Amino acid sequence: MADFIVRIAAVLILFSIVFGALRLIIGKTLMDRVVAIDMLTVVSIALVTLYAHLSGRFVYIDVALVYGLLSFLAVLAIARYLEKGP
Repeated sequence: MADFIVRIAAVLILFSIVFGALRLIIGKTLMDRVVAIDMLTVVSIALVTLYAHLSGRFVYIDVALVYGLLSFLAVLAIARYLEKGP
Protein backbone atom coordinates (compact mmCIF):
# COMPACT_ATOMS: atom_id res chain seq x y z
CA MET A 1 0.00 0.00 0.00
CA ALA A 2 2.79 2.43 0.85
CA ASP A 3 4.47 1.76 -2.49
CA PHE A 4 1.23 2.66 -4.27
CA ILE A 5 0.99 5.96 -2.38
CA VAL A 6 4.60 6.81 -3.21
CA ARG A 7 3.92 6.15 -6.90
CA ILE A 8 0.85 8.39 -6.81
CA ALA A 9 2.89 11.14 -5.15
CA ALA A 10 5.61 10.82 -7.78
CA VAL A 11 3.08 11.07 -10.61
CA LEU A 12 1.45 14.13 -9.05
CA ILE A 13 4.87 15.77 -8.63
CA LEU A 14 5.63 15.03 -12.28
CA PHE A 15 2.36 16.63 -13.41
CA SER A 16 3.10 19.65 -11.22
CA ILE A 17 6.53 20.05 -12.81
CA VAL A 18 5.05 19.87 -16.31
CA PHE A 19 2.28 22.37 -15.61
CA GLY A 20 4.63 24.71 -13.75
CA ALA A 21 7.12 24.65 -16.62
CA LEU A 22 4.32 25.37 -19.09
CA ARG A 23 3.17 28.33 -17.00
CA LEU A 24 6.73 29.56 -16.82
CA ILE A 25 7.15 29.34 -20.59
CA ILE A 26 3.79 30.73 -21.71
CA GLY A 27 3.18 33.14 -18.83
CA LYS A 28 1.85 36.44 -20.15
CA THR A 29 3.06 38.68 -17.36
CA LEU A 30 6.10 38.80 -15.15
CA MET A 31 3.96 37.96 -12.13
CA ASP A 32 2.79 34.74 -13.84
CA ARG A 33 6.39 33.70 -14.27
CA VAL A 34 7.31 34.59 -10.68
CA VAL A 35 4.40 32.52 -9.36
CA ALA A 36 5.41 29.64 -11.64
CA ILE A 37 8.98 29.74 -10.33
CA ASP A 38 7.69 29.81 -6.75
CA MET A 39 5.44 26.84 -7.50
CA LEU A 40 8.34 24.94 -9.01
CA THR A 41 10.40 25.52 -5.88
CA VAL A 42 7.57 24.14 -3.75
CA VAL A 43 7.33 21.12 -6.06
CA SER A 44 11.09 20.59 -5.86
CA ILE A 45 10.84 20.66 -2.07
CA ALA A 46 8.18 17.94 -2.32
CA LEU A 47 10.49 15.98 -4.59
CA VAL A 48 13.38 16.25 -2.12
CA THR A 49 11.18 15.11 0.77
CA LEU A 50 9.86 12.19 -1.29
CA TYR A 51 13.43 11.18 -2.04
CA ALA A 52 14.28 11.49 1.65
CA HIS A 53 11.42 9.15 2.46
CA LEU A 54 12.39 6.63 -0.19
CA SER A 55 16.08 6.59 0.69
CA GLY A 56 15.54 6.66 4.44
CA ARG A 57 17.99 9.56 4.81
CA PHE A 58 16.02 12.20 6.62
CA VAL A 59 18.86 14.71 6.56
CA TYR A 60 17.42 15.76 3.19
CA ILE A 61 14.40 17.16 4.99
CA ASP A 62 16.70 19.75 6.57
CA VAL A 63 17.90 20.63 3.08
CA ALA A 64 14.28 21.03 1.95
CA LEU A 65 13.52 23.31 4.90
CA VAL A 66 16.48 25.57 4.16
CA TYR A 67 15.56 25.61 0.49
CA GLY A 68 12.00 26.61 1.41
CA LEU A 69 13.22 29.48 3.57
CA LEU A 70 15.54 30.74 0.84
CA SER A 71 12.76 30.46 -1.71
CA PHE A 72 10.43 32.48 0.52
CA LEU A 73 13.05 35.20 0.94
CA ALA A 74 13.69 35.28 -2.81
CA VAL A 75 9.99 35.73 -3.58
CA LEU A 76 9.81 38.54 -1.03
CA ALA A 77 12.80 40.25 -2.65
CA ILE A 78 11.27 39.92 -6.11
CA ALA A 79 7.93 41.26 -4.89
CA ARG A 80 9.64 44.22 -3.27
CA TYR A 81 11.56 44.94 -6.47
CA LEU A 82 8.42 44.72 -8.61
CA GLU A 83 6.53 46.95 -6.19
CA LYS A 84 9.05 49.75 -6.71
CA GLY A 85 9.04 49.24 -10.47
CA PRO A 86 11.93 48.41 -12.76
